[in-house]
Amino acid sequence: MGTFQILLFALIAIKIKANAPGAHTFPEIVLARHGRVAHITYLFNGLATNLLVGACLVLGGSQVVAAVTGMSVYAACFLIPLVVAAYVIAGGLRSTFIADYASSQSTIDANQELTIPAIQVHTVVLFVAIFVFGFLVYATSDLVGSPSKLYDLLEHASKNMPIPGNVDESYLSFRSVEGLVFAIDLFAAGFSTVWLDQAYWQRAIASKPETSVRAYLLGGIAWYGIPFGFATAMGLGCAALTDNPRFPTYPNPLSAAQNGAGLSSPATAITLLGQGGAVLMLVLLFMAVTSSTSAELIAVSSLLTFDVYKTYVKPDASSARLVQISHYGICIYALVLAAFCSILNAVGLNLTWLLTILAIIVGGASIPVGLILLWKRMSTIAAVASPWIGLVCGLIAWFITTWKRSGSITVETSGNTINAVAGNVTSWGVGFLMSGVLTLAFPAKFASTDPKHIERSNNIQGISVNVSAVDSPAELATDGEKRSPGGAAQPASAPEPESYVPTGNDIVDFLERKNMEPMDPVAVKKAERLAIGANLVFFFIAIILVPFTLFGSRYIYSKAFFTGWVVVSFFWVWCSMTICVIYPIVESTGALKEVSIGIWNDFRALFGGKKPKAAETTQSAA
Repeated sequence: MGTFQILLFALIAIKIKANAPGAHTFPEIVLARHGRVAHITYLFNGLATNLLVGACLVLGGSQVVAAVTGMSVYAACFLIPLVVAAYVIAGGLRSTFIADYASSQSTIDANQELTIPAIQVHTVVLFVAIFVFGFLVYATSDLVGSPSKLYDLLEHASKNMPIPGNVDESYLSFRSVEGLVFAIDLFAAGFSTVWLDQAYWQRAIASKPETSVRAYLLGGIAWYGIPFGFATAMGLGCAALTDNPRFPTYPNPLSAAQNGAGLSSPATAITLLGQGGAVLMLVLLFMAVTSSTSAELIAVSSLLTFDVYKTYVKPDASSARLVQISHYGICIYALVLAAFCSILNAVGLNLTWLLTILAIIVGGASIPVGLILLWKRMSTIAAVASPWIGLVCGLIAWFITTWKRSGSITVETSGNTINAVAGNVTSWGVGFLMSGVLTLAFPAKFASTDPKHIERSNNIQGISVNVSAVDSPAELATDGEKRSPGGAAQPASAPEPESYVPTGNDIVDFLERKNMEPMDPVAVKKAERLAIGANLVFFFIAIILVPFTLFGSRYIYSKAFFTGWVVVSFFWVWCSMTICVIYPIVESTGALKEVSIGIWNDFRALFGGKKPKAAETTQSAA
């Protein structure tokens, strides 16, 4: 349920390249098409999403660190974001090279520095840790050591710790009522954490047009293997090892609060490897949390830099000033995030609670922000009102359902998956529904006669227009067309890089001019067909056919079927590793060869070797 939205984002990536190649953030696109009220609406939802996603990372990570090491959870809440903020600001380009390697495309982060994204060294370490735990559970550990032994242990656990709502209360049944409800919660939350997260838009905006769709499709496939493979090994491993004397809470299982805080995997790691397992789990956690948190820090700094400071404070800010503001934004977000996580921990909230209710808060804006790019008819009233109507309806449904079903509104009852699903589905669904209803009822679109706004809109949409020649009250259409005073749409002039209007950030402008023109329409159609086809295949197989066949048949896994399930999950982790680690190296063979030649020439020159030719020197410097 979390992968589908990543695959769907490939369609948004196409539209960004086709219709808004000059944008830096998604609220900028909203501002160009629907004006300031809509801009503020989606800026709020974007910042709220980044805060909630960051809180999931930091709160979950700090609670695990505190449980494993004994550190104060409040110290961990401040330590993680502040260390990552220092790493991002002080490291700059160097930290990016340490964290990232091997890619054929360049991008620009919030600090406006040329970086080389794709796979991170963090990710390599993550996969090493995942493979260590996977091989322990499935092959080498004396406590489990094989899928067959894991199956036997899960049969035993089903008798001692039955699961209400499962077929025969067994761990070996896919039919889980609680799991289905939680899947719906995650489905709604997935649209929020992907479609409203500036980190995803930033990658799409910075990528090459010809690679953006492929990148998100491969990213979705790779991401799917992590929860599938890791949860099969470590989540089921936790249930299987609960009765082992080496289990941290033996003879008692983990409590609901401990499971909600994400302690099942650390408990499995400690049982399998003792103190070494705790250390390896901390390394895995550190790599995952710091990598993801750094992306959130950069995303928020982009929103604060371009959508707050540059839009409302100082539109003509210099490049150096924008870099400075982005650094301030990183520091502010790190402190706010640390304080927010400390408050959540103080009132007894954990990672699972946040994931369960996330779509209630921001779900109403998740579909409308996508429709702004995907649906040409989307009106301004619909864009502005849909998120707020969805939020209000979602909160009402959540509170009323919790009160009626549980008798009171507390942390425990509000985080109940069935109570929360009412709010999640309502917020997400009403936002989606109102987008269509309000567009049909109020089809008018935002139009500006302000030359500055027209200039900015043209710049974002990759259209070169001589603003001084625009006759007021000419209006800018949402598809980049210029409207005459009578309202008739007239074709916009063809993009001319030479007449490109600077945005005020010289570094960004220089890099974007090489990729400023809208994507070729033929390439757009081809990429759309690929994205739609991949999404349909995934939807009907991975969301409908396989899960609901297993759910509806009430099938309890046989040992042979369970072994096949384990093999597929572990094989998928290998596929994820191939996509994230090996494929970027293969794709960048030419660039790596050039870099290696340059390094070798520089090395020879240092030790008095033959001075490389001018062309070689230039290549080495590049």
